[in-house]
Amino acid sequence: MTTSLYIKLSLVMGLEYAVWGAWMPVLAARLLGPLKFTGKQTGWIYATLPLACIVSPLIAGQLADKWLNAEWILVTAHLVGTVLLLVAATQTKFTPLFIAMFLYSLLYAATLPIVNAVLFANVSDVTSQGKVFIWAPIAWALVGYLLTGWRWVFKTAEKGRDCLFFAAILSLVMAASCLILPATPPEGKGAVPIIKAMTMLQNANFLVFIIVSLVVAGLMYFYFLGSAQFMMDMGIQGKNIPALMAIAQAAQALATFFLLGWFIGELGFKWTLIIGAASWFLLYLIYVISKPRELIVLSQALHGLAYVLFIIAGQIFANSAAPAEIRTSVQALVFAATTGIGMFFGTQFAGTIMDVFKKDGKFQWRPIFAVPGLITLVSIIALVVLFKG
Repeated sequence: MTTSLYIKLSLVMGLEYAVWGAWMPVLAARLLGPLKFTGKQTGWIYATLPLACIVSPLIAGQLADKWLNAEWILVTAHLVGTVLLLVAATQTKFTPLFIAMFLYSLLYAATLPIVNAVLFANVSDVTSQGKVFIWAPIAWALVGYLLTGWRWVFKTAEKGRDCLFFAAILSLVMAASCLILPATPPEGKGAVPIIKAMTMLQNANFLVFIIVSLVVAGLMYFYFLGSAQFMMDMGIQGKNIPALMAIAQAAQALATFFLLGWFIGELGFKWTLIIGAASWFLLYLIYVISKPRELIVLSQALHGLAYVLFIIAGQIFANSAAPAEIRTSVQALVFAATTGIGMFFGTQFAGTIMDVFKKDGKFQWRPIFAVPGLITLVSIIALVVLFKG
């Protein structure tokens, strides 16, 4: 991989996740706080991206494998997405905000497998792929610190819509950056790619991977929906939360650079995925204990470690298992299952559980986080017993 190619791929990988990271960790605080949305309404806003991921990645994968250059899909989606994010930032009622976020998510969801596909099409070895993937958590962390600094200076934390404005600016920069990507044309041959990708579910091992990934990825929404409010309830100042949650991305960057290739090479995909899921289990356990505050802050690193060893390792596993002509569609299938179906039901499940364990206007965090902890434990057991790697 040349220096020029590395810079181009790293820039796009970083911006892709900076856009997401600008709003995902902290928008819930605006919804539950100033806008006074219920847990279920907050869950529905966060469900817009998972809903979109059920459909959009599959369509985008089909287009990229069969008809259109991947880089032009990225440019178009992010340009239109910029406008929709600006619209979303001005909404204060549930219905118009849901519509704006859903339309935006339909476009953004299409870009997720395409960014991976461009990387995999141009870089073949896991170590080099990791050096590009590392910019996703770095960018996510940097935007968290930038947002925190902005809030310290301009006192915008109370309204919380600044996160959507940041995302819009980054989306525009992302669209421009995609213009310098190497051309990634479709293979344009063989059967309909997405149908061929679906046949991989006939493989029992791949099916176990998809099902467990669907469940574990969906449970992440307990982290995304609950962490900001949970930390404030534990006495941590709201203006510091974006930076503190960005610890996860700092840990993710370090794990991507130093651990990902070693874990996959030495332990294989099976135990890499198991350790990743176990990191989330430990995070939920710390949240259940709920003290001391220093441990809650440090536990953010477990989310970053889990994301690398489960989500990114899973994407690499899927790429290694797929024939070359359908690799974009297989990436799309993974995103549809995890970021789509899994996270959609995760938003609904997490929002419902949060409302069930809400008493006198306050969330009962111990039983709330005990639920994903127990389900994650069952998923780990399933991987140990059923997944062959």
